[in-house]
Amino acid sequence: MEQFIMAQGIPVRICDNQKGENAIVLLHGYLETLSVWDEFADKLAEYGYRTICIDIPGHGLSGTNEEINSMGFIADVLNECLNKLKISNCFVTGHSMGAYVALAFAKKYPEKIKALCLFHSTPNPDSEEKKLNREREIELIKEGKIESIIRVSIPRMFANDNVKQFAEKIQEIEENATVAEHEGIIACLRGMKEREDMNLFLKDFEKPLLFIFGKKDNYTPIDMVNELIERFPNAQNIMLENSGHAGFIEEHKVSLDLFVQFAQKVFL
Repeated sequence: MEQFIMAQGIPVRICDNQKGENAIVLLHGYLETLSVWDEFADKLAEYGYRTICIDIPGHGLSGTNEEINSMGFIADVLNECLNKLKISNCFVTGHSMGAYVALAFAKKYPEKIKALCLFHSTPNPDSEEKKLNREREIELIKEGKIESIIRVSIPRMFANDNVKQFAEKIQEIEENATVAEHEGIIACLRGMKEREDMNLFLKDFEKPLLFIFGKKDNYTPIDMVNELIERFPNAQNIMLENSGHAGFIEEHKVSLDLFVQFAQKVFL
């Protein structure tokens, strides 16, 4: 069921299937909306999980801060939404930017975290080069060129040899990306640029932790993936052989089956 909840002074679009006692929160990535999780969330519901998806502030139909949507602010928004939904603990999963939010939420509200999944993401802060790229992107958006950013960024989410196969899905994500206000996207770019290094936090994280990587990811190079696997030996790692940055779409069944196996252990 879709609804809007006021949290931290802004309206937040939420999809909550209201089924089951065990809650899984699914947080989308940059330039996406909650609809990117539709098929994945529907299948989780069939397994009896309560799935909650939100349009992250600055995206989709949710409101935004004027200047910056910090990862901590978005975590506060999520926390208030969960309180109003009467969810006291949950398994939080974030895709790409959504994982940055998930990490901030886990740090600020550890009592509410049952487990954590970083789907095609890392606990690393932006490099100096990446920060410069964020600034360039902000300037392009101010110049009214966000559609060109969308046309480049969304297809790159998929492995190069998967783009043709998922052309219809790519078009859908691109169309949904245009719904957001430009100010909201800029506020999120600033939030990602200024986010903190979460490696030390994650090193001491004692709850179940899952990394899901794509072997053909255009955004997370394989050498970085290997470093993360070595850095966090207590995490469970899944490598999707035929996925880029959107494994829950590109290898839907494989990623779903492995994700559910992990969730079943979490909610024992």
